[in-house]
Amino acid sequence: MNSIRTYVTPANIRHKNRTDKLFKAAFLSSSLLSASFIVMIVLFIAFKGVSPFIRQYEGYNNLFGTVILPPVNPIRFLTGMQWLDGPLLNTSGYAIGYAIVNTLIAVFLAIMLVVPIAVLTALFIAKVAPKPVSKVMRTVVELLAAIPSIVYGVFGLGIITKITIATAGVFNVQTAAGLSLMSTVLVLAIMILPTITAISETSIRSVDSTIIEGSLALGASEMQTYYKVVLTSAKSGIFAGIILGVGRALGEATAVAMVSGNAFSGIQTSLFGTTATLTSRMLLGLKDTTGLDYDIRFSVGLVLMAVILITNFTLRAIMRKVGNLDA
Repeated sequence: MNSIRTYVTPANIRHKNRTDKLFKAAFLSSSLLSASFIVMIVLFIAFKGVSPFIRQYEGYNNLFGTVILPPVNPIRFLTGMQWLDGPLLNTSGYAIGYAIVNTLIAVFLAIMLVVPIAVLTALFIAKVAPKPVSKVMRTVVELLAAIPSIVYGVFGLGIITKITIATAGVFNVQTAAGLSLMSTVLVLAIMILPTITAISETSIRSVDSTIIEGSLALGASEMQTYYKVVLTSAKSGIFAGIILGVGRALGEATAVAMVSGNAFSGIQTSLFGTTATLTSRMLLGLKDTTGLDYDIRFSVGLVLMAVILITNFTLRAIMRKVGNLDA
C-alpha cells in the first residue's frame, strides 16, 4: 500500500497529464500535416483545372500564327465524344465524355472478373490451405502488390496483348496489335487482385471462431460454413477491399496507357477495340509545362477525382443497403 501511495502522487498525475497532452499534440500535428497535403493537392489541381474554362490562352495556328484562344466550353468538355474534334482555334473541341464512360466500363469489367478470384483466393489462404502453403501464398500476394505499375505495363505489352491477339483470332476479329479494352481489363484485374485479396483475407481471418464452431456443430460441412457463414461475416472487409481496388483501378495511368491504345474518340464496348481512360488521356501528350494543352490535363484530373468520389460514395451506399453494414 505504501508503494502505491508513493507512486500515485499529484506530481506523477501532472506528469502523466503533460505526457498525454504532448502525445495528443503530436497526433494532432501529424493529422493536420497529412490533411494539409491533401488540401494542397486538391487546391492546386482545382486551380489549374478550372483555368481552361475561365481564361484565354495564347496559341499558334499555321494559318494565323499566334492567336488568342477562347475558354473551353465546360459542357462540351464533359459530354463530347472526341478529344479534339476541330481546329485549335475551337477550344471547345477538347472533350472527355467518351473517356469517362470508357473508364467506368474498363473498371467495371475488371472488378467483375477479379472479385470472385480474389475472394476465393483469400478464403483459401485464410481457412483452407495448410500453414506452409498459406504463408507462401500470402507472400506472393504481397509481392504482387509491390510490383510497380510500369512493370505491369511491360507485362501487358509483352504477354497480355498476345493473349488478346490470339483470342481475337478465334473470333476472326482484328486488333491494333493487341492494344484494346480486353488488354486494359486484364491488366487492371491483375493489378487490383492483391489489394482485394489481402484485405479480404484479413477480414476472413478476423471472423470469430465461435461462429464457425457453431455452424459446424449444427451439421454444416466445412465448405458450407466457409461459403455461407465465413464469407457472410467477412463481407464488410470484402466490400472495403473492393472499394480500394476500384480506387486503384480508376487512378491507374501508366500500365493502362501502355495497353489501351489511347483512342481519341468513341465509347468502346468491343473487347478488341482500342479504348482510352481518364488517366491515359492525362498521361498521353503531357510534355509541356505551360499553356492550354498542359492545363487541360488538370481539368481531366479534376473530373477524375470527382468520378472517384462519386464511385466511392455509390459503393458505400450499396454496401450499407445490400450488406446492411455500417460504413
